[in-house]
Amino acid sequence: MGIWILVLSVAAWAAAQLIKLLLTYCREHRLDLDRALGSGGMPSSHSAFVCACASATGRLCGWSSVLFAITAVIAIVVMYDAANIRQAAGEHAKILNYMMDQWAEKGQMPFGTRLKELLGHTPVQVLAGAVLGTAIGLLGAYFVV
Repeated sequence: MGIWILVLSVAAWAAAQLIKLLLTYCREHRLDLDRALGSGGMPSSHSAFVCACASATGRLCGWSSVLFAITAVIAIVVMYDAANIRQAAGEHAKILNYMMDQWAEKGQMPFGTRLKELLGHTPVQVLAGAVLGTAIGLLGAYFVV
């Protein structure tokens, strides 16, 4: 039974990454393979992964089980991190990249590499990932039982 929880979690992650790839293609008319494996963007694959794990665990092991409680707590922590801490880190990266661009124009480049700016998620992106993951976890667990 435990392997199905993992399979459903990975399926939710893959679905979220595929949706990111398709949304990027529709918006920018180009295939950006970095979106297929990268973090950040719509929907949150981290949220999809942990919510699929929590919902499948609840369905298969019981909603009052210790395992469900643990997975639910982990899901909340991961989603909070995605929407707050990593989002703030991405904003900091934007500011630092701007400063590096200003220094480069003056010929005083103190650093060599631009920082990745798309790290976290907006609350809507986290919610979309959570809904996607929960749906995949519950539907998949329904067919497993």
